[in-house]
Amino acid sequence: MTKTIFFDAAGTLFHLPKGVGWHYRDVAARFGCHLDADALAHAFRTGWKQMPVRPATRFPRQDDDKGWWFSLVEQVLAQCGVSQEQLPRFAYFEQLYTEFTQPNIWELYPETLEVLTQLRSHYRLGVISNFDGRLRPILDNLGLTGFFDPIVISSEVGADKPDPWIFQRALTLAGTGPAEALHVGDEPRSDWQGAEAANIQVFRLERPLNSLRDLPGFLKASDASTLVAQQ
Repeated sequence: MTKTIFFDAAGTLFHLPKGVGWHYRDVAARFGCHLDADALAHAFRTGWKQMPVRPATRFPRQDDDKGWWFSLVEQVLAQCGVSQEQLPRFAYFEQLYTEFTQPNIWELYPETLEVLTQLRSHYRLGVISNFDGRLRPILDNLGLTGFFDPIVISSEVGADKPDPWIFQRALTLAGTGPAEALHVGDEPRSDWQGAEAANIQVFRLERPLNSLRDLPGFLKASDASTLVAQQ
């Protein structure tokens, strides 16, 4: 029987309605540097795939992954042909890094609060996210913090999904065994494969084919199947 439900964060509970490129362009414009949002978004996607995997330390990473993000931003600007003279790297990065913690930047999916409110009286709810410490003010701004315990962030536990360690750490903090847990996420590799490698059942979120509104029905069917198997 399911006792604890873990959720991925960005892309599962909330999203960036204007897109990464829009924010990269907006912050650059504050420095008098006018860039194309689509080109920045493309460079971000390309740079993200090329960035090295953060090593699993199983301890908090000292700079909360800030250095990793700085390297990614440098790659994005380089791909867009933006020079240091056009846009000072460190000053731009600091504003950009803070930008994503500001109120009204992220937006909840329409069903998020409804579903979390429905579930929290029956299950323990937690978060497992490949984010950094900025996730905490984001959850605060969106009114989500009170729903979740534990909140497990990759930079703070020293392992990223799909590494089983981050899932195991979340289970330990929740006092839950793998057979009593469910993970909800939208990423095939980090969420689906990672949870399954940790022997945790997965709700595969695939918008627009389904949404969080399908989760209560999935839980009911899953737990009913478990009861039949135990008889």
